[in-house]
Amino acid sequence: MQFKISAEYIEQIKHLIEIEGDAQLHTMLSEIHFADVAEILSELGLTKATYLIKLLDSEKTSEALMELEEDFRERILDNLSVKEIAEELEEMDTDDAADIVAELPEEIAEEVIAEIEDEKHAEDIKELLSYQENTAGGLMAKELVKVKETWTVAGCVREMRRQAENVTRVHSIYVIDKEGKLKGRLSLKDLLTAAAKTSIAEVYIPKVDYITVDTEGEEVARIMQKYDLEAIPVVDHDGILVGRITIDDIVDFIKDEAEKDYQMAAGISQDVEADDNIWELTRARLPWLILGLFGGLGSVFIMEGYEEALAKYKELFFFTPLIAAMAGNVGVQSSAIIVQGLANNVVKGSLFQRLVKEISLSLISGITLGVLVIIFGLLDGMDLIFSFTIAISMLFVIIVAALVGTFVPIILNKRGIDPAIATGPFITTSNDIFGIFLFFSIAKLILGF
Repeated sequence: MQFKISAEYIEQIKHLIEIEGDAQLHTMLSEIHFADVAEILSELGLTKATYLIKLLDSEKTSEALMELEEDFRERILDNLSVKEIAEELEEMDTDDAADIVAELPEEIAEEVIAEIEDEKHAEDIKELLSYQENTAGGLMAKELVKVKETWTVAGCVREMRRQAENVTRVHSIYVIDKEGKLKGRLSLKDLLTAAAKTSIAEVYIPKVDYITVDTEGEEVARIMQKYDLEAIPVVDHDGILVGRITIDDIVDFIKDEAEKDYQMAAGISQDVEADDNIWELTRARLPWLILGLFGGLGSVFIMEGYEEALAKYKELFFFTPLIAAMAGNVGVQSSAIIVQGLANNVVKGSLFQRLVKEISLSLISGITLGVLVIIFGLLDGMDLIFSFTIAISMLFVIIVAALVGTFVPIILNKRGIDPAIATGPFITTSNDIFGIFLFFSIAKLILGF
């Protein structure tokens, strides 16, 4: 039966902390999964959560720490001593430990690494910190099982047992040469069925997917998704096996990137959480609001240039929100599809083919919506030429908005800029301005004012 955390359970934990019932706390929490411990910590608040972290065994709390929201984890770490943080890191895989160290102030990070008793673990953490964030080197863990091609099956099994003690999950067994270069992978079935004195060189599989330390995280995710991999080895530029990336690591990366893209599409310029302070939230949101303000002012100036037309055809004023809304909506739809396609590497073909496709789609949508506007005009008793003007204007606005929404993300991507920026206020604001300008320009051409 799945363990459930109730309000009564949390209150019981709080009471035991207040009376320092350490033995009972150990009993209650010893068999609970670390993810449930993390949920309990989040419910307790900073002071009581810190008490539990210091009380429980690091083997459990180290994993629970990694499940916490980053801001809450940082606040807990601020309440731990350098030695206590080092004890937590010693129980973590190197990639998780490196993430924790990267969150610490530089001088504290150095002290923590120096406090780690396992020198090899400390060196591995420092190595991971030397790679750029969101590359394979920055995402990988050093823990893996590797065997040499010159070993026998019997010797291989003995060495695997020794190495596996430090590896949480054994997804693959990698084969290297005497210089440490990746040669292939070892099938557990072949290992079990081969004679004890058989050389590993005779049974390993030379074909193995791998990536280099500077491969971008998005590319790592694409490769692992394409080939349905649970883990992928990472090599340096000399082909030396230096680590591996597991599926749970890449899922976390994808989640973080999706959150960043979602916030960017919503007009938030940096990664923030709901419980961040007012200044951080303002800094993240205000720049795009300022852009929206200037875009709105641009629309006002355009409309001021057609003041006489609005006096003669006041009905035009009532349709400006419709035109602006259609421009923004179409632009966001087009850009969202393209950004998703770029992320999944499925945007194929030439730019000309993409141009023809978008114009075709826009014509279908624009004509359909235009006909509906004309029907609405007839039912409302509007002049046919005026309804026709609105319909034609909408058609051209939709075409331009779709083209802007399609090609701006592609251009940004080619220039190395995150195309997700084009799915939010940037596209909406620019298309609002283009839409209003096109609307009045076409109306002037048809109505003759």
